[in-house]
Amino acid sequence: MLLSTYGSRGDVEPLVGLAVRLRELGVGVRVCAPPDEEFAERLAAVGVPMVAVGPSARELMAAAPPPSALPRYAAELIAAQFDVVAAAAEGCEVLVATGMLPAVAGALSVAEKMGIRSVYVTFQQLDLPSPHHPPLAYPGRPFPPGETDNRVLWDLDARSVNALFGAALNTNRVANGLSPVDDVRAYVVGDRPWLATDPVLDPWRETPDLDVVRTGAWFLPDERPLPAGLVAFLDAGEPPVYVGFGSMPMHASADVAQVAIESARAQGRRALVRRGWAELALLDDRDDCFVVGEVNQQELFGRVAAVVHHGGAGTTTTATRAGAPQVVVPQAADQPYWAGRVADLGIGVAHDGPVPGFESLSAALKVALAPETCARARAVARVISCDGAAAAAKLLLDAIS
Repeated sequence: MLLSTYGSRGDVEPLVGLAVRLRELGVGVRVCAPPDEEFAERLAAVGVPMVAVGPSARELMAAAPPPSALPRYAAELIAAQFDVVAAAAEGCEVLVATGMLPAVAGALSVAEKMGIRSVYVTFQQLDLPSPHHPPLAYPGRPFPPGETDNRVLWDLDARSVNALFGAALNTNRVANGLSPVDDVRAYVVGDRPWLATDPVLDPWRETPDLDVVRTGAWFLPDERPLPAGLVAFLDAGEPPVYVGFGSMPMHASADVAQVAIESARAQGRRALVRRGWAELALLDDRDDCFVVGEVNQQELFGRVAAVVHHGGAGTTTTATRAGAPQVVVPQAADQPYWAGRVADLGIGVAHDGPVPGFESLSAALKVALAPETCARARAVARVISCDGAAAAAKLLLDAIS
């Protein structure tokens, strides 16, 4: 079986969990993912072979290309799918595709060409057309001001997708003996997409146009020990405030780190800073702060006072499962949605805007650290499901059988 994605760590990590669960059921599996070293190392650590596809995801995000460059980058991603994914899918019976939409469109086209079954999976419901929520606007293609009819907005979204990705996709499809598609988004989503999110954290309202398969969130129980230096820091005082923004570049990273550390100190808390793709660092050499790199967040989040993060689906789910109150500082894409869900559930705060200031972050932390927020976070953690990857693996095995 081939699992194919192109995106950040939040797109790769769920496939790690699924791959391991499939292997436990006796299914051979490989993963196509961006060539970033951390992805290769993560998959190698669990013994799953990886095939690199496309450019470095980290370098692409750090470059922050203008919206006008999006069709060109998408064309490169689509072409890479027809080249690399086609070779990787040889001998496979099922292809599971997720990640950036143009890459998914290419991967599904490869499955179609090879005559193998395919499944589209998303890790947040905003990719799925519904009258109950609006789509995400693409950079440089904002929706008309004042338009609130979700059906109209989804129609506009379909036009944007076709304008951005249609030509590149169909050029490659025709070159590979496939018919062109008129509606790229409809081709990707199909009529039975999979939604791999927790139903409490991400409730889906049924829509007559889609038969959505809910599996629960995918993850792999992480048994890696925390580094000795980190354990010593955690044991040396009260639980610290964790600050990390995952795969977000955070171009003003020095200021972000300073604001976060000073805001934690203002609440009488120590700070634990995750470097991430923003390369966050400490302000000074005081012993109330510590910096970490790659780390077992499942274990760590159970030992911190609060989690300040960007609102990626994976980080939000991990913090929620751990019962840690959260301050979500959304940067882009689906992150404002997850920030809103955290606030709606009463398990944390949605920061207003992508650039935290000392006053705003301090105020948010004060609410997150309040006893009632902490109690609510612990209560919600008890009802979060924990077997999504196992359920998905069984569904895929049934499909093969």
